[in-house]
Amino acid sequence: MRPLGPIELGLLPEWIAAIPEDVWSRENEQKPNRFEVLDKTEHIVFKFVEGLDDWRRSYERPLWNEWRDRLQPYLDAATAAYGYARGAFPRIMLARMRPGGVIHPHIDGAPAARWPHKIHIPIFSNAQVGFYVEPEWYHLPVGQAFEVNNAGVHAVRNDGDCDRIHLIFEYYDVDQPIDDRTPSSP
Repeated sequence: MRPLGPIELGLLPEWIAAIPEDVWSRENEQKPNRFEVLDKTEHIVFKFVEGLDDWRRSYERPLWNEWRDRLQPYLDAATAAYGYARGAFPRIMLARMRPGGVIHPHIDGAPAARWPHKIHIPIFSNAQVGFYVEPEWYHLPVGQAFEVNNAGVHAVRNDGDCDRIHLIFEYYDVDQPIDDRTPSSP
């Protein structure tokens, strides 16, 4: 777990709180990230990888056009310290975990998840949300950005009485050299 620093949330919590339940339901039903370990965690996916073998090919989902200008300042603020001249965001989503929710222990093993930085910005949370990154549990406070080691075992529990919502995204340097950790050039 790597702290990236505070993020001024501004109106983002209000915008997210105003998302109608039917939008959450529709987007969650249509989400491309249907992995059993996520249990009942709900997602609104704005961008996603075309396949699980290469993070450099992604596509925009319909809500991205509506949310791009709202989310881009938060993405930029959280990733400024990386200093990439040409950074890219292959996956961008909101993840909502209801009280009692879990994400089971797992490793993001697909090739598309191996290279990019996996970043979380907690928007809503409570003191009983625990984020496990082997070998310890963390509490991620609202308004702070964190890079999560998704190549290690990680899990989440919401033992509180309110939703936990994170803005989650991946980030990489478009100009990164190709080596034995990366798939062939597109």
